[in-house]
Amino acid sequence: MRLKKIQMPFYISPKLLKYFKGFCSAPEVIMLFVYMKCRFSLSYRELEEMAYIRGAVIDHSTLQRWVMKFVPLIDKQVRKRKKPVSLSWRMDETYIKLNGEWVYLYRAVDSLGNTIEFLLRKHRDKVAAKAFFRKALKNNERPDKIVIDKSGSNISALDGVNKNLEEDEQIEVKQNKYLNNIVEQDHRFVKKRTKPMLGFKNFQSAKITISGIENIRMIQKGQITGADTHLYAFENFKMLMAS
Repeated sequence: MRLKKIQMPFYISPKLLKYFKGFCSAPEVIMLFVYMKCRFSLSYRELEEMAYIRGAVIDHSTLQRWVMKFVPLIDKQVRKRKKPVSLSWRMDETYIKLNGEWVYLYRAVDSLGNTIEFLLRKHRDKVAAKAFFRKALKNNERPDKIVIDKSGSNISALDGVNKNLEEDEQIEVKQNKYLNNIVEQDHRFVKKRTKPMLGFKNFQSAKITISGIENIRMIQKGQITGADTHLYAFENFKMLMAS
């Protein structure tokens, strides 16, 4: 599909300007660099050099502080405008390196590949699976069916969910590796962004950065109300931040 090359002005909604009080840089500059960090496979030092090329001196540590501060704002805006997903879900976990050890990113997409929910956890167990499904079900309509892998903790967590539902409202659970390919393939977009980082130094940094990557990916997929899939993702990001 050929994208329309339309450049719209970039400005931050007056309703959001309160979040930028105390920052010397313009809100649009801040959000541009936060977007680039989450959209492309760039390190903070590479972003620092890109700023320098454009005539701006911004330390890489400042860029990191911007990401930690303003990714939650992007998450809030995306969730307000996120389109409903289908009622057939595919759920799986993938691995993220943290201080030389693995932590677990729980993710789900629908049958069309749209992102449903994500959650980073230190352990891969029933408690983590229950926390993921609790978050997913809180923020989305209850599905008719969830496809998972052979993980015992996932099936146990879903059994717990179904136990609290009437029989005719219970979620159909399928354990099928082949049907779960769609979510496994979707993992690669997150892994592609995190690979250049060579592992995170702390859990909170990993959690926020991955949230930014996931939210920008949802914008790319056209999951935001009012998004134009014929435009570059950045144009839809600008629309989101201006609303």
